[in-house]
Amino acid sequence: MTSRNFRRELDADLAEFHAREGELPRNFDFDGVVITGSGASVYWDEDWIAALNEYVADAHERGIPILGVCYGHQAIATALGGRVEAMDDYEIGYRTVEHSGGDLFRGVDEEFLVFTTHGDTVVELPPGAKQLAENDYGVHAFRVDDAFGVQFHPEYDAYTAASVTKGKDFSEDRIRSVLDGITAENYEAACEAKALFDNFVAHARRVRDERPA
Repeated sequence: MTSRNFRRELDADLAEFHAREGELPRNFDFDGVVITGSGASVYWDEDWIAALNEYVADAHERGIPILGVCYGHQAIATALGGRVEAMDDYEIGYRTVEHSGGDLFRGVDEEFLVFTTHGDTVVELPPGAKQLAENDYGVHAFRVDDAFGVQFHPEYDAYTAASVTKGKDFSEDRIRSVLDGITAENYEAACEAKALFDNFVAHARRVRDERPA
């Protein structure tokens, strides 16, 4: 389901690797790297998490543009020297986020609606990082050099949002409350944030084209 959503939104030739199954690229011959969401937490002591963090750090050092979404956002923060912790509450549902500008958010209103689902949050940005977006739950986007992280899920369609919500171990009332908010109107409003995928792809191509031959 996650792969389907990213395939739909990324206008690029894609090579997929399943990091949780021990799959990572053997090289860095890519114009950009995208790290998706996961049910894991970046602070778990698991070999695949350490291996992914190492790959992210190496890709960043080589100047390869990186986009992380939800878990990917937290993975970039961790790999580049930031810190992620569990939250006191769990953010889920369509929520308003505010950004402060920049190329990644070109074409997106300063206040915008997105679907969120996370129980961990970035509490300390990596050295040199700039926060790009936030709401009352904390950091929702940052940039460090050519690496970008977004906590929310711009790739989600209404079906994915509903399926993920139904799979949560919450009370029936809370699940129903979130499901009631997954409306055609909210989904249409949240589609504005999909612009960041085109913005990231355009950024990755600019970096590639400006790289010395």
